[in-house]
Amino acid sequence: MKKSIFMIAVASMLIAGSVFTACKSSTQKEEDAQAELQDAQENLNEAQNNANAEVQNVATAEEWAAFKTEADLKIKNNEKRIAELTLKMNKPGEVLDPLYKARIQTLEKQNKDLQDRMNAYEKSQSDWETFKREFNHDMDELGQALKDLTVDNKK
Repeated sequence: MKKSIFMIAVASMLIAGSVFTACKSSTQKEEDAQAELQDAQENLNEAQNNANAEVQNVATAEEWAAFKTEADLKIKNNEKRIAELTLKMNKPGEVLDPLYKARIQTLEKQNKDLQDRMNAYEKSQSDWETFKREFNHDMDELGQALKDLTVDNKK
């Protein structure tokens, strides 16, 4: 009996000793967690930088030249259309309301802004896909607004 109690006591001490020596203190656990958090943060930053580098693609010279030629043509066509509308507005005998004049001026300003954006991009050359998508969207909206300006919705 003494032998079995002695064996249980020794086993208990060994287990207790291994538990106490194997466990980390809360300070050590906190330091390990901070180190893991720092590593994870660095990995996240690196992944974000890689993703940003892929997104920040720029246009090739051929793409830019084709896009610029097409956009210049659209802008020139818009300018002609705006000039026609302005001429029509100023024609003697035709009385157009001030709202019509304000719309023409707004469209003229939007067309000028598109030209300025294109010139600004030519100098910066950043994020080609986003610029192209937004520019084409704005150009299409301006073209539609020019068409809608002369449509007579009164029936």
